[in-house]
Amino acid sequence: MSVARLPEVCAQASFSLAQNADDPNPEPLPNSGATSTQTQTSSLRQLGETWDRLHTQLSDRGAQFGIRYDGEGFADISGGMRRGGTYLGNLNLQLSLDGQRLISWPGVTLFLYGLGIHGGHPSGHFVGDAQGVSNLEAPAKWKLQEGWIQQNLFGNRFSALFGRYDLNSEFYRLQSASLFLNSSFGIGPEFSQSGQNGPSIFPFTSVGGRLAIKPIEQIVFRTAVLDGIPVERPNGARQVFANGDGALIVTEAAYLYRPVGSEQPRTREFRIGRNCCGTYTGKLAFGSWYYTATFDDLTKVRADGLPARHHGSHGVYGLVDWTVYQDSNNTDRQVGLFGQLGVGDRHVNRFAYYTGGGLTFSGFIPARKEDEFGVAVAAAHNGTPFIEARQNQGVPNRRSEVTIELTYLAQVGAHLAIQPDLQFVINPNTDPRIKNAVAFILRFELSL
Repeated sequence: MSVARLPEVCAQASFSLAQNADDPNPEPLPNSGATSTQTQTSSLRQLGETWDRLHTQLSDRGAQFGIRYDGEGFADISGGMRRGGTYLGNLNLQLSLDGQRLISWPGVTLFLYGLGIHGGHPSGHFVGDAQGVSNLEAPAKWKLQEGWIQQNLFGNRFSALFGRYDLNSEFYRLQSASLFLNSSFGIGPEFSQSGQNGPSIFPFTSVGGRLAIKPIEQIVFRTAVLDGIPVERPNGARQVFANGDGALIVTEAAYLYRPVGSEQPRTREFRIGRNCCGTYTGKLAFGSWYYTATFDDLTKVRADGLPARHHGSHGVYGLVDWTVYQDSNNTDRQVGLFGQLGVGDRHVNRFAYYTGGGLTFSGFIPARKEDEFGVAVAAAHNGTPFIEARQNQGVPNRRSEVTIELTYLAQVGAHLAIQPDLQFVINPNTDPRIKNAVAFILRFELSL
């Protein structure tokens, strides 16, 4: 969900409002002749410095916290179900406790993540697409998104995590793809729309565990076993491992390339597992998932007229993310290329497969070296059984929904990022009755 390209650490509040000492145009200190605006600016800077000192002191003692607000104005400017606009946003509250610093328990991390969701529904009320033009869109509510404990052992080559856990924080995740706002660039719809109510991802997470092993420096193997249905049920109830839920089992093998001299982890405790590392310049990953529950077949029926039942549902995916160009004289100037391919279970799920990919550019504007822009394409493809089922119901359907996204991320300051975003949605919801849509989003992220 994050707009600003922040390190994947729990405490995303490690920025400073204090002006850089190298700034050629520093703000003047307040004096008897200072204007009201200058006095206010200085007061805000002093407040920011106090906040940062407090944050640093707590961090040194093992408590890291983050406050981030993601908001966006949305407008359907052409096509879709109807034209119009809305506003939506998420308030993210995160706390990470380091067991080594707090109670001298090496390798232990406790993490809590509260989420406040509010606002309208760009896809549900306007565009009508299936993939989701905004990765902020969700039912309005306050909730616990994550709450887990992690233990790292054997020189941080082994990591075990248990609790309420967002699968997409580690699995099916690409650094470059996170620049884009369409939900499919976070996790493909062949997986995100699987199961009885989706896997354990935003905005509904499950309880379970994850194991990770790092046999050598650049290889990571991960496995997660989670409740097959998230804690919040479609009927409004809250349950954990209820009868009939089954389990969701996900595995992933990843190769991460970090050249010598690249950004290093802030602490040695986070060499593996959540919040482990700095950025990479290359990633290859292959994963698979399997539900142990029973599901209705989309087309086949039994003698009594009820849908045939399938034991289990499965899928696989492959990911690549690579820095294909880096200026030798200006390492901030880079071009990244990423690709996604996912195959789902077409007998019980709508989307048989998904293809996505894009290019990202950073450091190409001399005065704006932290800004990024990119172009990407996400295509969700219906399976033949789903199309046949819709035809039997008299509902016309096309094979694929394709979204082209153009976006620009501007770092306005240490605490603020603004991102204008344009998406062209072809065949929204694969329904020929819905016109191709053009959607504009103005996203901002404010972090403290």
